[in-house]
Amino acid sequence: MKETEIKQLCLELMESAENVYLATVDKGGFPYVRSVFNLRNTKKFPTLTRLFSKHNDDFLVYLSTNTSSKKVSQIKENPFISVYYCIPEKFRSLMLAGHPEFVDDIEIKKTIWQNGWEIYFPKGVKDPDYTVLRLLPQFARGWYENFAYEFKLRGSK
Repeated sequence: MKETEIKQLCLELMESAENVYLATVDKGGFPYVRSVFNLRNTKKFPTLTRLFSKHNDDFLVYLSTNTSSKKVSQIKENPFISVYYCIPEKFRSLMLAGHPEFVDDIEIKKTIWQNGWEIYFPKGVKDPDYTVLRLLPQFARGWYENFAYEFKLRGSK
């Protein structure tokens, strides 16, 4: 299968996977994995489709979380993360890895903000506990049915 075909299948997976799993590393070197909102899921977050529309080549990922969370402190200590998208029953997966950056741009935070998130961030989009992370991954690995793949992305050095 050609790399362009694999990349298109990866984008489709990112747009349809229920969740994305975020992996960070603690001070002792142990991995922590947890499920977070898949903001690229077009059914769950249709208002964000435009945000990602120009990022089919770089596989841009945005994540929202609490500033006070363990994941944020782990990323500050060790800025290596991976995100994992999968549909296990179809044997499809995608792991993206790189160094995230903390987003301070209030316009991006407003764009990502969803009605109902007040349950997590009671003060709204300007809540100091509302953090947005941006990941321009360096590489990708995964499975598509019986085919393993790996490729580098623009964020690669």
